Amino acid sequence: MRKFLMLAIVAALIIPISSLAAYPEKPIKIIVPSKAGGSTDTTARLFIKSAKKYWPNAEFVIKNTGGSGGQKGFEEIARAKPNGYTIGMVFTTQVVAHVVSKRARYTLDSFHIIGNSMQDPLIIGVPAESPIKNLKEFMAAAKAKSLTAAVNGIGSDDFVAAKKFEQQTGVTFNLMPTKGSTEQKAMILGGHIDASFMNLSQLQGQHKAGTARIIAILADKRSDILPDVKTAAEQGYPVSMTATRGFVAPAKVDKKILAKLDDLVSKVNKDPDFAAACDKAVLFRLPMTGPEYLDYLTKLQAETQKFYDMNPW
Repeated sequence: MRKFLMLAIVAALIIPISSLAAYPEKPIKIIVPSKAGGSTDTTARLFIKSAKKYWPNAEFVIKNTGGSGGQKGFEEIARAKPNGYTIGMVFTTQVVAHVVSKRARYTLDSFHIIGNSMQDPLIIGVPAESPIKNLKEFMAAAKAKSLTAAVNGIGSDDFVAAKKFEQQTGVTFNLMPTKGSTEQKAMILGGHIDASFMNLSQLQGQHKAGTARIIAILADKRSDILPDVKTAAEQGYPVSMTATRGFVAPAKVDKKILAKLDDLVSKVNKDPDFAAACDKAVLFRLPMTGPEYLDYLTKLQAETQKFYDMNPW
């Protein structure tokens, strides 16, 4: 009996070590908190292509969990079994906006922050037939009547940007929450709304084609892909807003597995083929390590909390 107990103890110690050494032994699910086809989904798919270079025997499966401005997907990541076989993507400002508004069933502590990969500045777009050519005309029109502006859900980066404009200028928009950028683009292209607050990647192609018009970019400097579009600050309205898109895992995953995931995301972020694929897909990279991204998210949550306290939604 004593010999049997000793063998059982040794086996209990060896099996977890060998399991960690073999990780990953089965497909890793990446939860994308949005519908297929969007920028976050594209980021995840490009990530998998480059990740296979470093983990050639690994399999990755994407699960799209859209709804509630990413909240459903964020919550699914947070409550996933912490075994290293479910990770996911988060995007801002939504991941912290749901926390400050007390809607979320998670906190930042629910996640291990692996790192960030992308950024996507906000823009203001109008239909091609709109007489509005710049922010001065946009604000004049907004003061004359309540303009209908589409945003990607309550608490989104679009929504917060619009609210910042309201706070700074005293105008009030008729904000129309949508189910995503596809619906926003359809409204702009069809001339069904006056304007849309959305991400640069989502409307830059239509601006270039002349089927829509971007009148301002909400960033510190102009975009290299649309150098003709002035920033909001250049036009007298210093409102800045950008989205980020990064990777997280459930908080209680084994530290050795988390270290492997951290290393993988770091390698992919530095991979030249990944960078080239992102450029081709018009995705704007902003690589951050896990600690850097956690610091960014913590500060963003504090900033969003202050804004929410003044402008609850």
